Amino acid sequence: MRLLLSIALFFLMSFHSLQGYGQGSNNACNTPEHRQFDFWVGDWNVLDANGTQLGTSKVELILNDCVIFENWTSNNPGYAGKSFNYYNPFTAKWNQKWIDTNGLPIEFEGSFDPEAQALIYSATTLNQNGQLVQNKLSFYKKSEDYVNQVWEQSTDAGNTWRVVFDGHYYRKSD
Repeated sequence: MRLLLSIALFFLMSFHSLQGYGQGSNNACNTPEHRQFDFWVGDWNVLDANGTQLGTSKVELILNDCVIFENWTSNNPGYAGKSFNYYNPFTAKWNQKWIDTNGLPIEFEGSFDPEAQALIYSATTLNQNGQLVQNKLSFYKKSEDYVNQVWEQSTDAGNTWRVVFDGHYYRKSD
C-alpha cells in the first residue's frame, strides 16, 4: 500500500510539474533543497577501504533535474543496480528507490545534514528470516572528487550496527 501511495504521489507531482512547464513556469526542482545531493552527480570509480575496485557508478540529473539517477555496475559479473533519488517538497525529505538485478527493492527516506555535508537515508526491511532490519545509508561529501557511501544495518533495534557496504567514490578523470 505504501508503494502504491508513493507511486501515486510521484505521478501526481510529475503531472503537476508538466502542467506548470506547459504554462511556461520555472523549473519546480530548481530550489536549494533539490540541489543538496548534486555533489554525487558524475562518473565514479568505486573502491573499498583497501583500494580494491568494487565497480563503477554513473550518477546523473534527469527529468528536468528533479531526479538524481544512479547506474551502478558491480565488478561482480551480472550484478548491477539503479536508484532514483529525489527531494519531496511535500514531506521535506529525500527519497531513494533502489532496485538491483536480484529484484530486491529498497525504499529509503532521509535528509541532508549540512554540518556533516551528508545525505543520510534510513529504511526498515525484512531479512530472509523475516527479521526486521534497520538500514542507514549515508553519503558524505569529502571533496568535489570524493564521496564516501556507508550502508549500515542493525537487527537489534539500532543498538549495534554492522557496515555492509563502504564505497569510496572517486570521480573519473575526463
